[in-house]
Amino acid sequence: MQQRNFFQYLIITLKGVAMGAADVVPGVSGGTIAFISGIYEELLSSISSVNFNTLKVLKNEGIKAAWEKINGNFLVALLLGIFISVISLSKIISYLLENQPILVWSFFFGLVLASILYVAKQITEWNFITVILLLIGAIGAFYITTLQPLVSEHSSPLFIFLAGALAICAMILPGISGAFILVLLGAYKPVLDAIHDKDFKLLATLAAGAIVGLLSFSKILNWLFKHYKNFTLSVLTGFILGSLNKIWPWKETLTWRTNSHGIKVPFNEQSVSPLNFNGEAHIFTAILLALFGFALILILEKLANSSFKK
Repeated sequence: MQQRNFFQYLIITLKGVAMGAADVVPGVSGGTIAFISGIYEELLSSISSVNFNTLKVLKNEGIKAAWEKINGNFLVALLLGIFISVISLSKIISYLLENQPILVWSFFFGLVLASILYVAKQITEWNFITVILLLIGAIGAFYITTLQPLVSEHSSPLFIFLAGALAICAMILPGISGAFILVLLGAYKPVLDAIHDKDFKLLATLAAGAIVGLLSFSKILNWLFKHYKNFTLSVLTGFILGSLNKIWPWKETLTWRTNSHGIKVPFNEQSVSPLNFNGEAHIFTAILLALFGFALILILEKLANSSFKK
């Protein structure tokens, strides 16, 4: 476990706030924010260290040794930021997405666009294989964003468990958000209904799937980073690139759904040119916000390379 002072942990909490804000937006992954803020590999390593060996350390060496093994201070600081963000910003971001979607998506588009350059810069050696893997990641992510969402009332325990596992995998991958995966699987409405109806049994099943998915998938990613870092970074770069289609600011709604409050909201959309957008395109303001999001990544990159990352 890295030794940090209070101010450095405060910075990690703020990064958690940014991750939580991104996860609230369906289409933006908190994993992208973790990557561009310089904590992605430490996050994977910390999560993957939670295993049966940790229980042995707890039994034989005590709580302090087990806490250090899982990098507990880091995880608590980060989770605190995510929790604060979800509780405090979710309503604000939801309101903005409903009333000013173009401006919100423009900001995130600029942010994610710059993150592609940031992730690509981490690749130390470019060759034929890295380029091919980047293209595979980009095509795969783009294809996922064009899939027709399923509409399902099916909410068997196994289905919800698997949905939770897949959604959390997407959440820690830079690119596609977990919420978007739930929409594609047709699990988004059952989960919303469970929250609205306080169906704690279904929510517990979802959480169990998420925990299993998180612990297993983080180990795979952690192993890939240790043994095939350049190849893994290439796929992730492509994945973020392909996911840009999902957060393109100008959309045409193809189908609608009714949310848990009985309000009709867009369900399936396709990207259109701002010149062909049916409504006020806000092109100038959108460009300014995209540039602001782009510039914000430069600031985060400096923070990641500063003394806060030791």
